[in-house]
Order: sequence, then structure tokens, then C-alpha cells
Amino acid sequence: MKRVAITGVGVITAAGADQETFWKNIAEGNPCFSPITRFDPSRTKTKLAGEIKDFDPEKYGIGKKEQRRMDLFCQYALAAATDALADAGTDFKDLDPFEVGVLVGSGIGGFSTCCAESEKFVEKGPGRVSVFFVPMMMGNIAAATVSMKYGFKGDNIDIVSACSSGAHAIGEAFRKIKDGYLTAAVCGGAEAALEELAIGGFENMGALSESTDPARASIPFDKERGGFVMGEGSGILVLEEYEHALARGAHIYAELAGYGATGDAYHMTSPDPEGDGAARAMKNALQEAGVAPEELTYINAHGTSTPINDLYETRAVKKAMGEENAHKVAISSTKGVTGHLLGAAGAVEAVVCALAVDKGEIPPTAGYRVPDEECDLDYVTEGPRRAPVLSALSNSLGFGGHNASLCFKKAK
Repeated sequence: MKRVAITGVGVITAAGADQETFWKNIAEGNPCFSPITRFDPSRTKTKLAGEIKDFDPEKYGIGKKEQRRMDLFCQYALAAATDALADAGTDFKDLDPFEVGVLVGSGIGGFSTCCAESEKFVEKGPGRVSVFFVPMMMGNIAAATVSMKYGFKGDNIDIVSACSSGAHAIGEAFRKIKDGYLTAAVCGGAEAALEELAIGGFENMGALSESTDPARASIPFDKERGGFVMGEGSGILVLEEYEHALARGAHIYAELAGYGATGDAYHMTSPDPEGDGAARAMKNALQEAGVAPEELTYINAHGTSTPINDLYETRAVKKAMGEENAHKVAISSTKGVTGHLLGAAGAVEAVVCALAVDKGEIPPTAGYRVPDEECDLDYVTEGPRRAPVLSALSNSLGFGGHNASLCFKKAK
């Protein structure tokens, strides 16, 4: 079995489109929410989002012609991948292209394209639907585009598991390298679903925050939490076989050492109240990484700021770690800064964990003020916490009961 190193990270989010800005906002717990401008929100109760305002595709080599043929989620993925590879300092030309894979998940895919072309179809008929409609809306087109851009011919996969998509993509890439099928992989998730239709759907489910105060909109584990804030963007990691990374003198942010994936088999949207599936995913990731519960430094929780998710995830942590260890480990949700990026959430939070391990800093749960008697763990509410992060766990829990946990360790 091979070891797996994280040697490059790229993020495109409302909290920052470069590593320095992103980490500053994450570490300081600065909520990066603003009034929705992507559409007129007068008909919705939801007014805030983690909307990316200043994205420039041309900065990443995406020209005007390509932009017209590429959905926004795909542009985000390609931009984050470009930054991640630049950060890794390699294009992997030393490897057979079939040894480098691309695994990029998306929960919804080209949703903006779907909305725009649907309106065109209704107003003007099928003859006016774009010839690029189908490839632009396909969820797999982000992975395909990255592979075509860089010539990577290994496993090329889009994983769709709702809010766990990005985490599952990273976990499966980890396994491909660990088992010797790949030497390196560009992996993560991307999402761009800030459309009135999506907001309406989530809003009618009672899943979104209606707060107009950015500091109190996404407040994971807080007793007054009322729903999540939708975000958008992409998180991409460069993974490579550990010895290959050492041989080229790469900076290793962390070792990706464990992965757990389970299903709740419970409900279309609600996590299992007992947290059995999520707990088993955490246990499996820790066991594969060789990290005992009492040794775990940090958990980046799924922590959506919805009443049931945060409660059920708290129960799952206790079940996975044991009551005593659960109260000792530092836990935070960074969705109080970025919002919920749906299929990209787990990927962006994997970037957070890699940076936390590398920098020795645990980010806080932004916006937290009012303790909840049933959510009674250490949610790092006092601000950033400087401490050696020897190990970290990232949880992703998706609609349909899809659970994924990734375990990171300090590079040795």
C-alpha cells in the first residue's frame, strides 16, 4: 500500500480565490456573505449568499469563447485546478499520462446552464436551445475539462453524492493512489447553483437561513441556527504518491491517510438521528489512518447550521469517538465563513484541513454566540486556536444519507 501526500491546493470561494485570502478569512472566522446579485431576490425570503463577486476567468486562461461554452461550475473547477497544480509546482510530465487521474465531484453540475436554456426553450422553442446545452450541464464535464486542459489520461470520474460529492471524489482518488492504480490525482468538487430555482427549492424545504445579518446567517451549532447559507465555488487538491512527492522535493501540506464512506439507508434529506452511518465513516477513516480517537486533534464538521444536521452530527461524533474523547477534540464548522457549497463543500473543507495541519492553526466556528444544550462539544468559539494539528478529520453528510470522512495527518 502506498502513502498519499497533499502537495497542492486551490480554492475559488466567496472567502477568497487565493490561498492567503481564503485562509485569513477562515482562520479569523470572517463571514463572507453578501446580498444576492446573481438574480433579483425580491421573490425569495433568502437574501444572502456566499456569492463570488470578482471571478475573472481570463486570469486562469479561460478566454471569452471558452466561457460561452463552459458553465460557471466548470470554470470554477478549472480555475481551482490551475491554482492547485501551480501550487504543487508540477505538471506531472515526468509521469505516463495514464498515471494521473482527475476526479471532480458536483452535486448538481451545470445548473445555471440548465436554468438559462430551459427559459430559452419555453420562450423560443427547441430550435433555439444551445448546441452546447448538454455538455455544459453534465456534471462530469468539470473533470473532463481539467483532464483535457492538462492531458491527464488516468481515471476520469465525476462523483455525484449531493453534499458529499467533493469529499467522495478526494477519498476515491486517495484509494486509487494508495492501491497503486494512479501515481497522482487532481481531485475535489465544484458547484455554482445560485439560481432562483435552487433557492426556491431549498427555501421551501425550510433548509435556508432567512437572516439578513451576515454575522448571524450561518451559525453552526448555535441554538438560534435556522438554516444554511448557499455558497458556490470549488476546492481542488493535488494528491500524489508520497515517495514521488519526496523525490521531487515537493512541499507536503499533510498526508491523506484515511477515508470512510457509508450510507444511512434512512431518509431522502434527513441524516439518521442516531448518527450510526456518520459515526462508522469517522471510525473507518480513523482506523485506516492509524489514529486513535484520543489522538485526534481536530474535526472539521459538516455543520450546516440546520437544526437537525448539527444535532445529529454531534451525536455521531460522540458515538464515533466515545463521550470522553468527543468532549476533548476541537471541532469547528467553516460554513459560517464560506456558506454551504453543496457538492464542493467537502473539497473546500479538505483544503481547510490540509492548511490547518500545515499551519498549526484550528479555525473557529464563525457566528457562534448562543450555546445549545444538546450541541455541547468544543466548537472552537473563542476565535482561532494556535496548536500543533497532528491529525484532522473532515466530515461530509449528503442528502440521501451519503457519508464521507477524510483523515489527514501531519507529514513526517
